[in-house]
Amino acid sequence: MMNILVVDDDPLVCTSLKTIIETDTSLRICGIGNDADQAVSLYRRYQPDILLMDIRLGEKTGIDAAKCLFSEFPGARILFLTTFSDDAYIVEALQIGAKGYILKQNFESIIPSLKAVGSGQRVFGDEVMNKIPSLIEKKKKPNLNSFDLTAREAAVLALVADGCSNREIAGRLFLSEGTVRNYISTILEKLNLRDRTQLAVFYYKHC
Repeated sequence: MMNILVVDDDPLVCTSLKTIIETDTSLRICGIGNDADQAVSLYRRYQPDILLMDIRLGEKTGIDAAKCLFSEFPGARILFLTTFSDDAYIVEALQIGAKGYILKQNFESIIPSLKAVGSGQRVFGDEVMNKIPSLIEKKKKPNLNSFDLTAREAAVLALVADGCSNREIAGRLFLSEGTVRNYISTILEKLNLRDRTQLAVFYYKHC
């Protein structure tokens, strides 16, 4: 039997995933968490065969949790499940060594994906897979000259697109977290965007 740890910030989603997954008697939910910190602590406790985790988990993302886990458990099998198909997250999932990235709305693919990851395969949903070739080639910096961003703002934007948390950005650019938050607010206003996800999408669209 394969043990699955489920982490999603919506308890109803967790319940639904448990119901779907346990229709297959070869799969068992060993634990459920609702944020990135719980993902790490529960993984340490149960050391599941697969961690099925949402990308957006509040202030810390599933990417943050995965990076922490990979440093401690290099062989961890992490399958990202999300409603977001943003290029930035796909690139980040590939870079850190995730075993897969599938969309929540494709619920019929959840069990086959878990089994594929359990057998050593990497799994990406069709919509994600279609983007991978072009994303791998996208390594040049975007042309931000026409958007009135300062060099420091452009650097912050690039790190947001790389999936870095405010703390990580602060560490890399030698700033305080409060200053990073101010930069992000300014960038959002200049680009007329709403949140970090839109910033990441903007960055990759302008490569």
